[in-house]
Amino acid sequence: MVQIDVEKAALCEFLDYQRASVRAILADLDQTSLRTAVLPAGWSPLGLVEHLGYAERHWFQEVFRGSAEPLPWPDDNTPLVTTRSSSQVFGWYRDQCAISDSIIAAAPLTAAPAGRHPFEPLASQTTDLRRIVLHVIEETARHAGHLDVVRELIDGRTGLGPR
Repeated sequence: MVQIDVEKAALCEFLDYQRASVRAILADLDQTSLRTAVLPAGWSPLGLVEHLGYAERHWFQEVFRGSAEPLPWPDDNTPLVTTRSSSQVFGWYRDQCAISDSIIAAAPLTAAPAGRHPFEPLASQTTDLRRIVLHVIEETARHAGHLDVVRELIDGRTGLGPR
């Protein structure tokens, strides 16, 4: 009989919930709205989804595994804004999440990362897979909240996503 890692299952459930919230909040927005910067910071909802894909890639591939899959496009260093199509961005985000899920499934939560985040305090706060998963849950939830606000400003819709 295989012992189920209850803690890992709970962490994965919360991570999946936040990812689903991001997708649901933006699910029926038109292309113009997905690319429109609503807040003074200048990021677009689609750019934030792409950022979340980069976060998944960074934390689970670069930091935890120590190496990352190649980017499907040149790194254009334009944070939180993208020229890529919504299908490319959402597809890439989905793919990064799937890679992250396979990395999480293959390692114990106590496993130390092979790489390291370059900046403090995150480098010292993400010392094992458990803490990396917790960080990505927090980052995804924070950005889902940003997207909630932006969605309300775009068309007045609230309460979107799995609740």
